[in-house]
Amino acid sequence: MTDRLRPVLRPMTLGDLDAVLKIELQCYPHPWTKGIFGDCIRVGYDCWVLEEKGIGIIGYGVLSVAAGESHVLNLAVDPSLRGQGLGRQLLEHLLQRALAGGAEMVLLEVRPSNIGARALYEKMGFNEIGRRPGYYPDGERREDALLYAMDLETAP
Repeated sequence: MTDRLRPVLRPMTLGDLDAVLKIELQCYPHPWTKGIFGDCIRVGYDCWVLEEKGIGIIGYGVLSVAAGESHVLNLAVDPSLRGQGLGRQLLEHLLQRALAGGAEMVLLEVRPSNIGARALYEKMGFNEIGRRPGYYPDGERREDALLYAMDLETAP
């Protein structure tokens, strides 16, 4: 592996789904299915992969944009490569895509227990605006989601 990663962003294709799912299964206790990712591509959501030469897909993001609002639906980086700014790179790209799509606001949900993701979102200018009780499956129980938002018109 290289000392310094130089990944490129490109649109996700149906051919990427096995690699995307491999990361998804490592990141989430209740992962999206291959079918969900395929549906996101087919309906025209903004789906992106982060790809490193010699390694392959190392992260991905899924964004919906409609009626002046955008929603980060999924964002993940290979757990073995975290802490190198890859999540930030993906999120910055999704925010640019939201702006290009005419969004004025970006929303996302995150588990309260996902400290790393929360730190990234807050560092990027997202603010916690609410809570969705019982949003995430968590074994026999359900975990709340924290709802975060960013006003793109006033974002730093």
